[in-house]
Order: sequence, then structure tokens, then C-alpha cells
Amino acid sequence: MENILIGRSKEQEVLLKALHSRNPEMVAVIGRRRVGKTFLIRSVYAGQMAFEISGIQDATLREQLKNFKYQLQNTFGTVAPAEKPASWLDAFQQLITCLEPKIGPEKLVIFFDELPWLATRRSDFLKGLSFFWNSWASQKNIVVVICGSSASWMIQKVVEHRGGLHNRLTKRIHLLPFNLCETEAFLKSLNLKFDRYQIVQLYMAMGGIPHYLNEIEGGLSAAQNIERICFSPSGLLNNEFSRLYPALFDNADHHIAVIKALAEKWQGLTRTEIIAQSKLADGGGLTRCLDELIASGFISSYFPFGKKKKEMLYRLTDEYSLFYLQFIENKAYKGTDVWQELSQTQHYKSWSGYAFESLCLKHIPQIKKALGISGVYTETSSFYQKGTEQNPGVQIDLLIDRKDNVINVFELKFYTGLLSINKAYAENLREKMTIFRELTQTRKQLFLNLLTTFGLKPNEHSIGLIDKDLTMEVLFQEE
Repeated sequence: MENILIGRSKEQEVLLKALHSRNPEMVAVIGRRRVGKTFLIRSVYAGQMAFEISGIQDATLREQLKNFKYQLQNTFGTVAPAEKPASWLDAFQQLITCLEPKIGPEKLVIFFDELPWLATRRSDFLKGLSFFWNSWASQKNIVVVICGSSASWMIQKVVEHRGGLHNRLTKRIHLLPFNLCETEAFLKSLNLKFDRYQIVQLYMAMGGIPHYLNEIEGGLSAAQNIERICFSPSGLLNNEFSRLYPALFDNADHHIAVIKALAEKWQGLTRTEIIAQSKLADGGGLTRCLDELIASGFISSYFPFGKKKKEMLYRLTDEYSLFYLQFIENKAYKGTDVWQELSQTQHYKSWSGYAFESLCLKHIPQIKKALGISGVYTETSSFYQKGTEQNPGVQIDLLIDRKDNVINVFELKFYTGLLSINKAYAENLREKMTIFRELTQTRKQLFLNLLTTFGLKPNEHSIGLIDKDLTMEVLFQEE
């Protein structure tokens, strides 16, 4: 079956605007490994692609230039020079010579994929690209697209770099994993029929990475697919973790150490706690490591409600990395049906609660839409206060602090059926609201909201307590 482009409507709009503008354009597409960058670009620009080359991982300058020669010959045939370029400056001059006769009223697209792999150390690739753009392409009817999986490298070396490409980018796209709406549409495009509870389970284990989702088979439950993809020795995600970070980062051991530290405390760690847990040194190296992981979408940073900058928390938000570290790494499971067995444990219940919470935090626009406050400015956070001898502790999964003098206080629960609130749970929720108001001294209106998989079973304890009851269905809305 031929693959079709799912979702990505905003990104498609940016690429088409570049194509139809009257000016030459340079577009940077940034996103983590296997998120679908190349497929997006090829799909939108299928009829206009004049030249495309992808870097080779861990290749030498000589090998990259030889690859460039082969791509020129495959694209332009006998018009392409027979000799290998001696440098990237020579290579781009050869490309100019091949492209010049093709310039016309229809815009051409030149695509450089996996730019960090092309721009090896001391190769001067970026100087050659600057020469190509500044001396020729910037005056032609052309779109130059540059793409790379190392988001941090792309930002440092291209987007924010002060060299020859400074301020040359005309458009930028940061391609994120699919949300739940796009995931559902992607699975349907593969003729896979899953209900939304099954899709949520799949998403919590592997996230919205198209390449991972493409491994899912019809006729099997979410649990059976997770078993096959993650726990089978031949499954794609059984050892993907070992390849994922080294393919994106130099000194990937540092990035992995941060990821493993964050996987130990699901509510997040401060910088000081990361240093203690990971044994990494404080300083610019750690700052760069954290920035790179944030830019690549593996972790997120946020301020707990009412806290200052030094109390910023970092949280692991990559579903697959958390799943791998919790259930796959160094686990000597034997036999079949491993996931069926694990899903009956208390550890599974703890993980699924956090994973569902993390999923909800990635769908704030959908939650706001369900609340009818899409047009209201909001700030989202969580709240945690450790208990003392005098005061009980309190933890709130999600706070939506609104400009219209309201705070939505959310309980997020992954549950297998309708949630029923008993007397003890109701008292706990009331106490939580009281403690939050006392500790924060907020004068805003507090609305207590519930977001669960299947919703609330109303009874005498929930009536008058829960202001809004939402289900996982709201997470599948379009933004």
C-alpha cells in the first residue's frame, strides 16, 4: 500500500508558502530521528525536487564527497561531472553548473537531508552551503530545504549561528511526533482498526513516532503488539534505545545519563538533583546537554506553580525511553506473553498513571478546547508540596492558570472503566483543594476537573465536587 501524508497541516502550509512565494527560500526542518521529516518534504515537494542528497552517518569527508558525485550523476546523468569534487566548494559549484539550465518559471527544490552528517568536522560543508546560497541560489527561483535529526546541532550551527548562513533562513519547521488525533488517522491509513483505549495504550509505550507506529499489526490487541514490538528479540523497539541517542548527539553517554536519572523520578528533577543522580559535573556541558534534549523533544522543563527559576524541574517526556528503561533494559524476561504478565503488576499501574498524565500534558490545546477556553491565555504547571509533621503533603497533576481569574485543578487518572469516587477519595480531593489555596494564597476561582479514560460514574460523593468530567475522547480532537 502506498504511504500517504497524514496530518502535518501547519507544516505543509509552511512548505507550500515557500514554494509559491516570489522569493528564493531557505527552509530548515528540524525534528528527532524517525519522526517523518524526510517523508514530509518528499511528499509535499514530489513534483518539484530537482536534487536531493542525504548525509551518511559516520562517513569521512572523502566518502561524503563521493556520495555527492554519485547523486549528481544519478540525478543529472551525463551532464554531471565525472570526477569527484575535491572539496565542498567544488561540489556546490558542480551543482550550480547542473542546475543552471533547469532554472525557469517553476520553482525548483534542493533538499539536503541529515545535514549534521554531511557537515563533518573540518569539512567546510557549511562554508560551501553558504557559498551556494549567497552567490547563486539566493538570486534564483529556488527553495533550499535543509534537514537534520540532531535538533540541537541544527539550532546551534544553522539557526543561531553567526556565520555565512546567519539570517538566511526564511522559514523554520520543528516537526513533532504525532498527537493522538494524527496517530489515529495514521493507523486508519494503514487499515488498522483500534478503539481509542487501545490507541492510548500503544501511545503510552511508543509515543507518536510514525516509524514506530508503522510496526503495529492489525488483528492483534495493543498488548499483543507491545509484546511483539518491544519484547520480542527481533522487535524494532527491543534495542532501539541503544541506537537512538548516539545517532543524535556527541557524547551521548551524558544524554543517556540524564535520561536515566529522570526516569527514576517521574515528577521531575531540578538541575541539582540531576547532577546528584547522574554523577555528571555541573557547568556548561550539562547546560548544553539539557538544552539539546529539550530541543530534540526528549525532555521538557517547567516551573511548578509559584516557584522561581532556580526551582525549574526537568521531566522525561519521551514515551519510548521511559518505557524501555522501566520494562526492557536489563530485564531477563523469559518466554512469551511478558507484557501480559507485567500489565498485572503494581509497577505497571504506577507507570501507566504517569504515562497517561504525560500524555495529557502533551494535549493541552485539546483540553482547553474541551473546557471552552481556547481563546483564553493560560499557563500550565503542576504542584507538589512535601508533607511535614504539621501539614500533609499535596500533589496536583495539572493546573491550568487562566487570565480570566480562574484555575482549573485537574486529577488525571488512567482507569480501566468508569471511575467511582468514594467518601475517602472525595475528602482527599477537598483537602487537596484547601491545602493548595492556603499554601499559594491564591484568590482565583478554583474548578476541580477530572480527566480519565472512560469518565466518572456520578454518585453522592462526586455531585457538587467535580466541576467538569472529561474523558480520553477529548484528547483525540484536532487542535
